[in-house]
Amino acid sequence: MGAASTEFSLARSNAYRAILWGGLIAGAMDITAACVSQGLRAGRSPLWVFQSVASGLLGRDSFTGGLATAALGIGLHFLIATIWTSVFYLASRGLEFLVKRAVVSGLLYGIVVYVFMYYVVLPLSAIQAKPSTYTWTSIFLNVGIHLVCVGLPIAMVVRWQSKQR
Repeated sequence: MGAASTEFSLARSNAYRAILWGGLIAGAMDITAACVSQGLRAGRSPLWVFQSVASGLLGRDSFTGGLATAALGIGLHFLIATIWTSVFYLASRGLEFLVKRAVVSGLLYGIVVYVFMYYVVLPLSAIQAKPSTYTWTSIFLNVGIHLVCVGLPIAMVVRWQSKQR
Protein backbone atom coordinates (compact mmCIF):
# COMPACT_ATOMS: atom_id res chain seq x y z
CA MET A 1 0.00 0.00 0.00
CA GLY A 2 1.46 3.30 -1.10
CA ALA A 3 1.24 6.82 0.25
CA ALA A 4 -1.49 7.72 -2.25
CA SER A 5 -3.66 4.83 -1.05
CA THR A 6 -3.20 5.85 2.59
CA GLU A 7 -4.02 9.48 1.76
CA PHE A 8 -7.17 8.40 -0.10
CA SER A 9 -8.29 6.23 2.85
CA LEU A 10 -7.71 9.10 5.29
CA ALA A 11 -9.64 11.55 3.09
CA ARG A 12 -12.52 9.07 2.76
CA SER A 13 -12.50 8.49 6.53
CA ASN A 14 -12.65 12.26 7.14
CA ALA A 15 -15.52 12.54 4.67
CA TYR A 16 -17.53 9.91 6.52
CA ARG A 17 -16.78 11.54 9.88
CA ALA A 18 -17.71 15.01 8.62
CA ILE A 19 -20.96 13.77 7.13
CA LEU A 20 -21.89 11.62 10.12
CA TRP A 21 -21.06 14.27 12.75
CA GLY A 22 -22.55 17.10 10.72
CA GLY A 23 -25.79 15.18 10.25
CA LEU A 24 -25.97 14.20 13.91
CA ILE A 25 -25.18 17.65 15.30
CA ALA A 26 -27.34 19.63 12.88
CA GLY A 27 -30.14 17.08 13.19
CA ALA A 28 -30.06 17.19 17.00
CA MET A 29 -29.90 20.98 17.15
CA ASP A 30 -32.68 21.43 14.58
CA ILE A 31 -35.09 18.91 16.13
CA THR A 32 -34.43 20.34 19.60
CA ALA A 33 -35.19 23.85 18.34
CA ALA A 34 -38.36 22.57 16.65
CA CYS A 35 -39.51 20.86 19.86
CA VAL A 36 -38.84 23.95 21.97
CA SER A 37 -40.43 26.28 19.42
CA GLN A 38 -43.56 24.16 18.98
CA GLY A 39 -43.83 23.59 22.71
CA LEU A 40 -43.62 27.27 23.57
CA ARG A 41 -45.65 28.66 20.67
CA ALA A 42 -48.34 26.01 20.27
CA GLY A 43 -48.11 23.74 23.31
CA ARG A 44 -47.21 20.77 21.12
CA SER A 45 -45.26 17.80 22.41
CA PRO A 46 -42.02 16.41 20.96
CA LEU A 47 -44.09 13.38 19.86
CA TRP A 48 -46.18 15.71 17.67
CA VAL A 49 -43.02 17.29 16.24
CA PHE A 50 -41.57 13.90 15.33
CA GLN A 51 -44.87 12.76 13.81
CA SER A 52 -45.08 16.01 11.84
CA VAL A 53 -41.80 15.09 10.14
CA ALA A 54 -43.25 11.70 9.22
CA SER A 55 -46.36 13.46 7.88
CA GLY A 56 -44.28 14.61 4.93
CA LEU A 57 -44.24 10.97 3.86
CA LEU A 58 -47.48 9.63 5.39
CA GLY A 59 -49.76 12.66 5.42
CA ARG A 60 -52.20 13.21 8.29
CA ASP A 61 -52.14 9.49 9.16
CA SER A 62 -48.77 10.02 10.83
CA PHE A 63 -50.51 11.74 13.77
CA THR A 64 -52.44 8.56 14.62
CA GLY A 65 -49.46 6.22 14.37
CA GLY A 66 -48.11 6.72 17.88
CA LEU A 67 -44.49 5.95 18.64
CA ALA A 68 -43.97 4.12 15.33
CA THR A 69 -44.57 7.23 13.24
CA ALA A 70 -42.64 9.35 15.74
CA ALA A 71 -39.66 7.00 15.31
CA LEU A 72 -40.05 7.19 11.53
CA GLY A 73 -40.07 11.00 11.80
CA ILE A 74 -36.87 11.03 13.85
CA GLY A 75 -35.19 8.69 11.38
CA LEU A 76 -36.30 10.79 8.41
CA HIS A 77 -35.18 13.98 10.13
CA PHE A 78 -31.65 12.70 10.72
CA LEU A 79 -31.50 11.25 7.20
CA ILE A 80 -32.39 14.66 5.78
CA ALA A 81 -29.78 16.38 7.99
CA THR A 82 -27.17 13.87 6.81
CA ILE A 83 -28.10 14.46 3.18
CA TRP A 84 -27.75 18.24 3.63
CA THR A 85 -24.35 17.66 5.25
CA SER A 86 -23.31 15.45 2.33
CA VAL A 87 -24.29 18.15 -0.15
CA PHE A 88 -22.28 20.79 1.73
CA TYR A 89 -19.31 18.45 2.11
CA LEU A 90 -19.26 17.58 -1.60
CA ALA A 91 -19.61 21.25 -2.58
CA SER A 92 -16.76 22.17 -0.23
CA ARG A 93 -14.39 19.84 -2.07
CA GLY A 94 -14.62 22.06 -5.14
CA LEU A 95 -15.36 25.42 -3.52
CA GLU A 96 -12.63 26.03 -0.94
CA PHE A 97 -14.22 29.23 0.38
CA LEU A 98 -16.97 27.09 1.95
CA VAL A 99 -14.36 25.77 4.37
CA LYS A 100 -12.19 28.90 4.60
CA ARG A 101 -15.21 31.11 5.34
CA ALA A 102 -17.20 28.49 7.22
CA VAL A 103 -19.23 30.87 9.39
CA VAL A 104 -20.50 32.99 6.50
CA SER A 105 -20.91 29.94 4.26
CA GLY A 106 -22.78 28.07 6.96
CA LEU A 107 -25.18 30.93 7.62
CA LEU A 108 -25.86 31.30 3.89
CA TYR A 109 -26.27 27.53 3.60
CA GLY A 110 -28.87 27.66 6.37
CA ILE A 111 -30.90 30.02 4.17
CA VAL A 112 -30.50 27.69 1.18
CA VAL A 113 -31.69 24.72 3.25
CA TYR A 114 -34.66 26.70 4.60
CA VAL A 115 -35.77 27.89 1.15
CA PHE A 116 -35.44 24.44 -0.40
CA MET A 117 -37.24 22.65 2.45
CA TYR A 118 -40.09 25.14 2.88
CA TYR A 119 -40.65 26.16 -0.74
CA VAL A 120 -39.81 22.94 -2.63
CA VAL A 121 -39.88 19.85 -0.38
CA LEU A 122 -42.84 20.64 1.89
CA PRO A 123 -45.17 21.74 -0.92
CA LEU A 124 -44.34 18.49 -2.77
CA SER A 125 -44.71 16.31 0.35
CA ALA A 126 -47.81 14.43 1.49
CA ILE A 127 -48.81 17.39 3.68
CA GLN A 128 -48.47 19.81 0.76
CA ALA A 129 -47.59 22.83 2.91
CA LYS A 130 -48.41 26.06 1.13
CA PRO A 131 -45.84 28.86 1.44
CA SER A 132 -48.68 31.41 1.29
CA THR A 133 -49.80 30.24 4.75
CA TYR A 134 -46.49 31.06 6.46
CA THR A 135 -46.54 34.07 8.77
CA TRP A 136 -43.67 36.54 8.97
CA THR A 137 -43.07 35.39 12.54
CA SER A 138 -42.80 31.72 11.53
CA ILE A 139 -40.56 32.59 8.57
CA PHE A 140 -38.23 34.67 10.77
CA LEU A 141 -38.10 31.99 13.47
CA ASN A 142 -37.54 29.11 11.04
CA VAL A 143 -34.89 30.95 9.04
CA GLY A 144 -33.09 31.73 12.31
CA ILE A 145 -33.24 28.09 13.35
CA HIS A 146 -31.84 27.01 9.97
CA LEU A 147 -29.04 29.58 10.17
CA VAL A 148 -27.88 28.62 13.66
CA CYS A 149 -28.96 24.99 14.02
CA VAL A 150 -28.47 23.63 10.49
CA GLY A 151 -26.17 25.63 8.21
CA LEU A 152 -23.66 26.79 10.80
CA PRO A 153 -23.01 23.45 12.51
CA ILE A 154 -22.75 21.65 9.16
CA ALA A 155 -20.15 24.15 7.90
CA MET A 156 -18.20 24.11 11.16
CA VAL A 157 -18.03 20.31 11.29
CA VAL A 158 -16.95 20.11 7.64
CA ARG A 159 -14.26 22.72 8.30
CA TRP A 160 -13.10 20.86 11.42
CA GLN A 161 -12.84 17.55 9.53
CA SER A 162 -11.14 19.26 6.58
CA LYS A 163 -8.35 20.37 8.94
CA GLN A 164 -7.86 16.77 10.12
CA ARG A 165 -6.04 15.78 6.94
